[in-house]
Amino acid sequence: MANTNQKGRAIRAESGRTLMLAQFSILLAIEAIFCFTILGSIPMPGGLVATLSMLPVIITAMTMGVKAGSLMGFFFGLFSFLVWTFMPPNPMFAFQFTPFYSFGEVQGNFWSLVICFVPRILVGTVTGLTVKALAGVLPQKKILIAFPIAAILGSMTNTIGVLGLTWLFFGQQVTDLAGTAVAAVVGGLILTNGIPEAVLSAVVCPAVSVPVKTILKRSVN
Repeated sequence: MANTNQKGRAIRAESGRTLMLAQFSILLAIEAIFCFTILGSIPMPGGLVATLSMLPVIITAMTMGVKAGSLMGFFFGLFSFLVWTFMPPNPMFAFQFTPFYSFGEVQGNFWSLVICFVPRILVGTVTGLTVKALAGVLPQKKILIAFPIAAILGSMTNTIGVLGLTWLFFGQQVTDLAGTAVAAVVGGLILTNGIPEAVLSAVVCPAVSVPVKTILKRSVN
């Protein structure tokens, strides 16, 4: 009887791992589509882009946890790096995201990689940790509140992280190329793009994550 129970648990564990791998693969494919097509990158004034590519990262963190979300964030950064290196939406400002691109006398450097990767990885980390933290303090009836809050924080992590690091490491270069103070560019993009993206994330990500998480839980059990 004990061997039967152990075998059953092993089968369920293997089934759970297979489901998680399949889910991660699907989300990774969606991430690639968002990053390599116009579906996920919308060129905006000031040299940056409004991106929807953080959505799969947030959904991964919500449904699979901090580690998986952070890993998906790494792939978000990697895909973004490839795009800005080989087919930049705005060549004038590609140096912000890759050390292998220059415009005039402005050359990308190590900090370009920091801007490209760190905020994207932190999207998954912040989202996953927020869901986990709120799940530990909220009553069961209000647990769904955790998802939109986590989505907003995850989305704003990307927006503020990219813009803030750009200001820190390339503020003068962006000011010279854009013809306006980088503070004005950053503030404008947060208001016109960052906030709408956060609202969209708060609507779309929980709408996808909650039923997926429920289905996965039932399948494993």
